[in-house]
Amino acid sequence: MTELMIISGLVLIICITSTKVLYKFGVPMLLIFIVLGMLFGSDGIVGIYFDNYELTSILSSLGLVFIMFYGGFGTNWKMAKPVALPSVLMSSLGVIITAGLTGLFCNLVIKTTLLEGLLIGAIVASTDAASVFAVLRAQKLNLKGSLASLLEVESGSNDPIAYMITIIILTMMKSSGDISVSTMFPIIIKQIAFGLIIGVLLAKSTVYILKRSNFEVDGFYTIFVTAIAILSYSLSESLGGNGYLSVYIAGIIIGNNKIPRKKSMFHFFDGVSWIMQIALFFILGLLSFPSKLPYVTGTAVSISLFMILIARPLATFIILSPFKFTVKEKIFISWVGLRGAASVVFAIFAVTYGVNIENDIFHIIFFIALFSVAIQGTLIPKVASLLDLVDDEEEGSVLKTFTDYTGEINTDLLEVSITKDNQWVDKTIMDSNIPEEILIVMIKRDNKILVPKGSTVIRNGDTLVLSGNNIKSLI
Repeated sequence: MTELMIISGLVLIICITSTKVLYKFGVPMLLIFIVLGMLFGSDGIVGIYFDNYELTSILSSLGLVFIMFYGGFGTNWKMAKPVALPSVLMSSLGVIITAGLTGLFCNLVIKTTLLEGLLIGAIVASTDAASVFAVLRAQKLNLKGSLASLLEVESGSNDPIAYMITIIILTMMKSSGDISVSTMFPIIIKQIAFGLIIGVLLAKSTVYILKRSNFEVDGFYTIFVTAIAILSYSLSESLGGNGYLSVYIAGIIIGNNKIPRKKSMFHFFDGVSWIMQIALFFILGLLSFPSKLPYVTGTAVSISLFMILIARPLATFIILSPFKFTVKEKIFISWVGLRGAASVVFAIFAVTYGVNIENDIFHIIFFIALFSVAIQGTLIPKVASLLDLVDDEEEGSVLKTFTDYTGEINTDLLEVSITKDNQWVDKTIMDSNIPEEILIVMIKRDNKILVPKGSTVIRNGDTLVLSGNNIKSLI
């Protein structure tokens, strides 16, 4: 146990410190983590033999829960709402089109069976949230218009659809294709319905409880939300729902409500998400056998190129044609179709599902993810620049896509006297609907200075000292 802890600590340190050097040369962080895993693995320099797919499946599921929850928790719905419809269409219909086209390509060109081809298509159909989040946020890539919002929401919400299609195809393969549409339809409805209902109910209940509770220890707020994230996934899965959909919806609702200790929660889940991404990509690299990659290179590269050049662009242009996106924007959206950890995790599910798969599906998907992160991920900033989609005028604008509490500089201070007719009077700060851009620095009451809390009730005669950018226009 001690040796495992030593190795884990050293791996985390190596992963973090190595990014300081390699990241300057444009190498995506996630690619660094997965390559380090390969170096530590069975065919690598360190030579740690690891081939436990079942354990990896469990650890990967846990990691994706936190990554998906943080993806929802950190999404600013005000920024994402204008592009919600095209984002949802891309994350649902786009996944279906991509999976179908890729499946047919595998069947006709790679010569797989139809179901196995569709399985490969379903596994790689979704864009990887961890990869997209990491590239856009770590690179601080400020994109024009609502591109960042669309890409974030799409990548954060399309894994549940890909997972659902993957499970459906695996079920069909297990029953030797002897399954009807009438049998599959209830499964699909159950997946979506329970995923949505459980995510919404748990999130709404969480917000209600947090607003009206006063935990003795500040850290309990974060622990409570962590428990809800785990519960939203596990409860949904146990009832036949889509756990990833549930946890993502829960994250969006909780993250876009006013709750106590929200800033500390954000930083906690940001750190946990990065730990999970490092661990997830490292263990996937550890699980792989690089000596097997040459045997799947031709297959994996042909599938990757088909997806990058045909399947993803075709799905993007079809879905976004009714919306006001320029050709350059559609080309860029097509390019940011990164495949990553989620696809490899779904491949592990397929390997452990107990169905007959003729091809080495794990290493095929692993190579596709590696190829995508290395080529597409590395060139995202360059492609955005070539298409003139980088917004250089507004520094840090990419962070407006997220509820990122890294602390904007508040330059304005304003005193507001509360009268009996004020809309905030006799309400707690939490329930007063004060814009999130405004911070209550202090409250002056009866010649006393009060430190405001979410549960503090604003009284008639109070003087509020407010801070924020362009504060007069917000109140």
